[in-house]
Amino acid sequence: MSSIPNLGFGTFRLKGDAAYEAVSSALKAGFRHIDTAQAYDNEAEVGRAIADSGIAREELFVTTKVWMSNYDDAHFLDSVRDSLKKLQLDAVDLLLLHWPDESGRVEMATYLTLLKEAKDQGLTRMIGVSNFTNAQLDQAVSILGAGEIATNQVEIHPFLQNRKVIEKARQHRIRLTGYMPLAVGKVMEDDTLRSIAETHGVSPADIALAWQLQQGFVTIPSSTNPAHIESNLNARELTLSDEEMAAIAKLDRGERIANPEFAPDWD
Repeated sequence: MSSIPNLGFGTFRLKGDAAYEAVSSALKAGFRHIDTAQAYDNEAEVGRAIADSGIAREELFVTTKVWMSNYDDAHFLDSVRDSLKKLQLDAVDLLLLHWPDESGRVEMATYLTLLKEAKDQGLTRMIGVSNFTNAQLDQAVSILGAGEIATNQVEIHPFLQNRKVIEKARQHRIRLTGYMPLAVGKVMEDDTLRSIAETHGVSPADIALAWQLQQGFVTIPSSTNPAHIESNLNARELTLSDEEMAAIAKLDRGERIANPEFAPDWD
């Protein structure tokens, strides 16, 4: 696939057999974009599910992410090769830096250069970043040049709409990938989303995903429930009205879910 499929399947917090079964269900339902990471400790299960699916490699888009402990010269490329071995792939479609390294242990220019080297060596077709602030994205573009960074993967859902980050990415013509798009299930409890969902005859989760897709984002929901996984694909067929989009825009309350102690100073 030449571009990032708009709707992907996320595997954060999925471990062992649960990861294998969930990815298998997603592939059976029709997902063709699978997102994993070294830190998720499930690349082997994801790889096994992909291999067992029988789906042709060229029909799939696979993303993984390098963890911060591997950002130095001694570990970066070897860690990517280890990920590929676990995934049973010759290359991934998209390789991301999982977080910016705020510790100062490794300079950004070092790990970005190594990321580009992974692409040059054919270990990945595309490269990108995750959880980068606007200043960090500016810095990354200045290091690698325009057109190299395919995406910045950040938390986006109706309760954290990240508009400053979205605007910065658009200035650089970098796509946004929204993770935790369902706000760990909180979208199911929101009256506005439930009302819009009832109008369309779908779930609030489908509405939250359609809201992202309609803005041109990539979105990567996660579930272990086969019925929910299949239902999430409905979002591709939905068109929300201007009024519905405006109503969802009003739900932003800056509610950040992923905020570990090593996170950057968010925009």
